[in-house]
Amino acid sequence: MAAGVPIKAPVAGISCGLITEGDRWMTMVDIQGLEDFFGDMDFKVAGTHEGITAIQMDLKIDGLTPEMVKEALEKTHRARDYILDEVMLKAIPEPRKELSKYAPKMLSTLIPVDKIREVIGSGGKVIQKICAECNVKVDVEEDGHVFVSGIDADNCQRAMTIIDTIVNDPEPGAIYNGKVTRIMDFGAFVEIAPGKEGLVHISRLDVKRTEKVTDVVNVGDEVMVKVLEIDDKGRLNLSRRDALIEVEGLTPENEISDSPRRPAPRRDDRRRDDRPREDRPRASNGFIANTNKPREPKD
Repeated sequence: MAAGVPIKAPVAGISCGLITEGDRWMTMVDIQGLEDFFGDMDFKVAGTHEGITAIQMDLKIDGLTPEMVKEALEKTHRARDYILDEVMLKAIPEPRKELSKYAPKMLSTLIPVDKIREVIGSGGKVIQKICAECNVKVDVEEDGHVFVSGIDADNCQRAMTIIDTIVNDPEPGAIYNGKVTRIMDFGAFVEIAPGKEGLVHISRLDVKRTEKVTDVVNVGDEVMVKVLEIDDKGRLNLSRRDALIEVEGLTPENEISDSPRRPAPRRDDRRRDDRPREDRPRASNGFIANTNKPREPKD
């Protein structure tokens, strides 16, 4: 409850001891170590106000009579009610509203059995990479149940997102946290999951004009990207710019045109000789002079 873990009801437990001498016997709670050593029974009972949740017993004699069991259950019932009402609930009446950042967390999902191999990877490389990067523990069962456990909730959710991306192909519009793996003059390649890599064009690296890719990202950087499209070859077209605008609400400082650029005019178009062939000047050897070639300057 102190860690903020939601529970149905608080549970308390108490131990009841038994001492026998011939036909005489007696039970007692709140026994000490010496009494426990010389006793014949250690009858532990835990439960809520509504009923028993667990029983464990150590016994040194041949057996118990129904009267012994009845008295032990009655005494442990009164004792655990006292612990609940006078000790535990006075200290903390209900679980805290928020889970403690130090409390361990666990997320689970169910994946197709034929996808287990992809999540584990060759020699366990994929699952080991997920555990190392997200600082979590991942358990995969044969029926496809996957359990991700760790201290930090964000890391657990990130690992779950990676697993989901491995199992299910990314869809246009989805946003992921990825890592820059390669830098090119025209953009950066970002891995959003093991084996799932896409290109962020230089024009979509930031909300402003980018002159050099390394002005914004470098290899190893973790970046948030949005899937713009998946081409017919399965390649991912990603955008950090669109992710920043959608998630962080940043305002773009420039516009991006998706229309193809017009081809630049031929440099020799301005020097083309449109005169008929017979009217073009001829060199002294009789061949037509190359009027498109710029003339050498005279001294």
